[in-house]
Amino acid sequence: MYSIVGRKKGELPGVEEERTARLYRISQRRNHILTDRLFAKLMVMQWLGGIVIAMWISPMAWNGSGIQPLWHVWAALCLGGAISATPVLLAWRRPGRVVTRHVIAVSQILTSALLIHLTGGRFETHFHIFGSLTFLAFYRDWRVLVTATLVVTMDHFVRGIYWPQSIFGVVDAGQWRWLEHVGWVMIEDVFLMISIQQNLTETLEVAKRRSRLESINAHIESQVIERTAELTEAHKQLVMTSRQAGMAEVATNVLHNVGNVLNSVNVSAETVAKKIRHFRISSLKNVAQLLREHEHNLADFLTKDSRGIELPSYLVQLADNLAEPQKTILEEVKRLQNNIEHIKQIVSMQQNHARVSGVPETLDVVEIIEDAINISTASLARHEVSLVREFEAVPPVVLDRHKLMPILVNLLSNATHALAQLDNDKQLKVRVSLCGGESVQIKVIDNGAGIAPENLTRIFQHGFTTRKDGHGFGLHSGALAAREIGGKLTADSDGIGHGAVFTLDLPLSHQTKQYDEQNDR
Repeated sequence: MYSIVGRKKGELPGVEEERTARLYRISQRRNHILTDRLFAKLMVMQWLGGIVIAMWISPMAWNGSGIQPLWHVWAALCLGGAISATPVLLAWRRPGRVVTRHVIAVSQILTSALLIHLTGGRFETHFHIFGSLTFLAFYRDWRVLVTATLVVTMDHFVRGIYWPQSIFGVVDAGQWRWLEHVGWVMIEDVFLMISIQQNLTETLEVAKRRSRLESINAHIESQVIERTAELTEAHKQLVMTSRQAGMAEVATNVLHNVGNVLNSVNVSAETVAKKIRHFRISSLKNVAQLLREHEHNLADFLTKDSRGIELPSYLVQLADNLAEPQKTILEEVKRLQNNIEHIKQIVSMQQNHARVSGVPETLDVVEIIEDAINISTASLARHEVSLVREFEAVPPVVLDRHKLMPILVNLLSNATHALAQLDNDKQLKVRVSLCGGESVQIKVIDNGAGIAPENLTRIFQHGFTTRKDGHGFGLHSGALAAREIGGKLTADSDGIGHGAVFTLDLPLSHQTKQYDEQNDR
């Protein structure tokens, strides 16, 4: 014997097959409940219809039989009510039960028998039995049809022998006529059972498909949970990697900006060392040695000896010669101090970058550009670059000095390296102007190597560079810093060999605009 899922009883079904069987049972129970409720309504309608038939059709069907018409009304009212009451009650109180559908099957056939009697055994009313069997097939349970067929057989046998007029409409219908009717009922049962079996097969197939889909969905959900956990872990690692990359980028920016300043520091240090190496120390040693030789007759030496007489003027001349390199050394030392201070500012700015933003202050644009130029002076001089200043009168801006300075230093450094490839006519322009009353525009213009058109949109990307010894961090860092202070850094070039123009737009604050309006008045 086989179960509904095709396994022999006693074998352990799989999880999917257990789910299929459960879905199949749920579908069947839902269908039984709905069919019970359908028959509950049908029973009431049939009971009311039987009363109408007893009042209008029974007197004509049983005319001349000697049975009082009122008897049929009472039969339809009382007997019909008794037949319908029990299945209606069970359908609403115990829907889906086995006993409920079998009671409904018995009651439905008895209702058909009552209607056949009320119509005097008319042939047309016998079709009510076929309709009842069809409705009972909605249960998709062949046992219900067996119960109904047994009731039909017993009804036709008893009334066919003892009261044939009630079922066949004639007094003498023959001894075996009831078998003919039962035969037609059994023929319909065969077709209905085939239909039920097909319906059950389709229901089982739907349950199998649904069970399979649920298994697939469960597997997919399990995979989604696993992938989500993997993505969560990957996200954590990505955040950590991004944080480390950010720290590395900050460190690289520090090294890059400090490196620009250190170039000037190195040049200044070399200049100081060169000046010190050319100090006329040997001349001072010679004078000291000469004075030591004549220390016992120093007065006679200074007044009578020709060398002693020329010694004061020689010392004055020597002092004048030493004063010039001393001045140069002092200037270079001052530059060294400024550059070292700028390095401290860069480091401090990068250290505070992750904690708090720099404090904005009112800045003279020209003044801060001059500071950047001073930092780059040594590099400009080493590469023999001619610097041209084109400064217009512009209002002050309220910005963070330590974010603006590295941008300017990097632009000047890049322009210097672009001009270093030329043999002569190395010209660098720094232009300051007011742009539409909304921003101050700083342009760094050079006639150097230029930029290829395809690289104009890439030069601000992290790590991109066209220099062999470059790192691709300066312009990227500068663009980010410009955005942080509310400005914008852009580049333009007519191509290789045609120089480049870098434009830094600095926003004017509300106070700066008021300042500008007052100056216009």
